[in-house]
Amino acid sequence: MTAKYFITGTDTDVGKTFIASAMLAAAKADGYSTLGMKPIAAGCEDSPDGLRNEDALKLIKQSTVSLSYQQVNPVALKPAIAPHIALQEANKKVSINQLAGFCRGVLMKNADLTLIEGAGGWRVPLVRQHTLADLAKELQLPVILVVGLRLGCINHAVLSAEAIQRDGLPIAGWVGNTVGSEMPRLQENIGTLHDLIPAPCIGIVPFIKNADALEASQYLKPVLKVGPEK
Repeated sequence: MTAKYFITGTDTDVGKTFIASAMLAAAKADGYSTLGMKPIAAGCEDSPDGLRNEDALKLIKQSTVSLSYQQVNPVALKPAIAPHIALQEANKKVSINQLAGFCRGVLMKNADLTLIEGAGGWRVPLVRQHTLADLAKELQLPVILVVGLRLGCINHAVLSAEAIQRDGLPIAGWVGNTVGSEMPRLQENIGTLHDLIPAPCIGIVPFIKNADALEASQYLKPVLKVGPEK
């Protein structure tokens, strides 16, 4: 049994890594093998071993399959800015085919649960006319959409879902992640998201200060922790 998903979000800073880590932690706790990957990451910090990204390190922490950092995050960029601008400033070139090749190497490890996490939202530019959506399309992976529960999230969620479907990929499910302690009419907004997103809700994670991945995993539906047999 293996499940492989592409994780995207309705925007930046909506908790993609937090939710991906929670999914991995839940599967790991149930005895499944896990593997998370962040093919391209901006906002990396210098370390004795080279550039390191906090999100990629969090995915590694919840992965039972051991890979080198470079395999988990093959394209590491220092500035915390849009990836295509960071690539230009670093004078680096990367193609969708190259990124897809990195991802396929990880997918071939055949962990019970493998998550490929994008950067930002579905239409984040990458190179020339290509966006990270083109990577998901090249990999032909079902998509899990992380919705940051805050004012404006309904519009962002519906547009993202429409774009994913228009690109020909199935939405395996969506997760609502409460990114702040105060959102007016939270439950009413969640109800509207249930009505408008054409996919099952995997879970609604409340705002928990300093929550860890395993704690957050308690709010995800167990039936979708690992997913359907492929």
